[in-house]
Amino acid sequence: MSISIIIPVLNEGEGIERSLDRLNKCRDDGVSEIIVVDGNKKGNTIRLLLDRKVIALKSEKGRAMQMNSGARIACGDILLFLHADTCLPDKAFEQITSVIKTGRYVGGAFNLGFGSQRWALKFIAAVASIRSRLTRIPFGDQAIFIKRNYFEKTGGFCNIPLMEDIEFMKRIRRRGDTIHIIPLKVTTSARKWEKEGIIHTTLRNWMLQFLYFCGMPSAKLLRYYYTKETGYE
Repeated sequence: MSISIIIPVLNEGEGIERSLDRLNKCRDDGVSEIIVVDGNKKGNTIRLLLDRKVIALKSEKGRAMQMNSGARIACGDILLFLHADTCLPDKAFEQITSVIKTGRYVGGAFNLGFGSQRWALKFIAAVASIRSRLTRIPFGDQAIFIKRNYFEKTGGFCNIPLMEDIEFMKRIRRRGDTIHIIPLKVTTSARKWEKEGIIHTTLRNWMLQFLYFCGMPSAKLLRYYYTKETGYE
């Protein structure tokens, strides 16, 4: 089975180049294409990627719109939505295809990990991984993957400015379908957590999730979530 990797970006620096170099080394593991979708109308990020063997396109700003734009041109059997600052574990693609080939799952994600040795972040990652296993609602930084035909059939991500990953996973549950959490960790950058403060960021995220689950529209939560530098959390 072939995999299309879709990466939404906005004002990314040199880090995206290193991430793509790592991903390009995995093309023999079933990766058919890497699609980078820039939410900046000027294409500031994709201009850096002309020699990186990727499909680059521009889209309206917003993770949901960018990921949907990438999915529309993808040709892989499986869509893997990957944040620019998230690194996949070894044998990730082998694990993804094995999960889908069972026929029991429409998609899945990985356990969460941070690129930091701080005990607080290790604890947060462990709690997040346990929560996603119990609720079957992983977040976007856990590298969500989904069967392409299922993604198309269900309409993709809802065009909302925030919580599109949670909304999509809740929709899967309502349909009675199942995802699988692979017991390997992705490694997500801890830079923003450490910059904004681990306690502050954790409490803010928990509060926003609680308010969203209570029915508050994501548009009202938006200004508390995005950072000034990139527009992404």
